Parts: sequence; structure tokens; C-alpha cells
Amino acid sequence: MHMPSRTPEDLHALLAAAMNQGDIDAFVEAFEDDAVHVVPPTGARTVGKAALRAALEPTFALHPTARMEVVGKLEGDGFALTHGRWQLVLTHPDGRREHLKGRGTIVSRRRSDGTWRIVLDDPMTPR
Repeated sequence: MHMPSRTPEDLHALLAAAMNQGDIDAFVEAFEDDAVHVVPPTGARTVGKAALRAALEPTFALHPTARMEVVGKLEGDGFALTHGRWQLVLTHPDGRREHLKGRGTIVSRRRSDGTWRIVLDDPMTPR
């Protein structure tokens, strides 16, 4: 069982922790079943958990180290819009380290049990 998100901001921390622990299951569990996600660095869009998992497997294979910071939130009627900054370091098999960073926007929904899940995730939000 994965740690539930009790606030919209928790989702950002949960995603970073899942990446840092190499736990793709925890990462995917943060999303609604039909969530839409934009995958960096290509900008490919996925719909649903199976497509998200498949798109993220190459990233998780590179032992990501992530840092995420929430910089803004708008919340109302069971939905939240959060804005964040993220940094990601990927380690390639040859030892080369790739540094990615950006700004992200997440739309999340409060579930009946009080936890939050991601509905829309765009980690490639324009500046």
C-alpha cells in the first residue's frame, strides 16, 4: 500500500519520493485511472495508468533523482490546480548524468475518502 496524498501539495512530494525510491508503482498510483500526463522531454501524452507506466519505464530505468517544489495553488469544489518547479537527474548506463528541469502544472481531484489523485499533469508547462 502506498502513502495517500492528504493535500494537493502532497502529490508533488509523493511523485518525487517515488522517483527517488525507483518505485514506479507508487508514482502511477498517484494518478486517477483515466488521467492525462505529458511525458518529458518529448511531450508525448498518455491517457490512463497503463500508458503512463509504459511511458515512464525508460525514465525509471535510469535511476532518477527528483526534486519538486510547489510554488502556487488554487483550490475549490474538490479540485486543485498546483504549480511547481522540478529538477530531475537521470544516470545513463555509461555513467553519464542527464539534468532536466522545468515547471509543472497538476490538476487533482479530492476523492470520497479525502485523498487526492492527479487528473491532469503537465510537467512541461510553458514559462
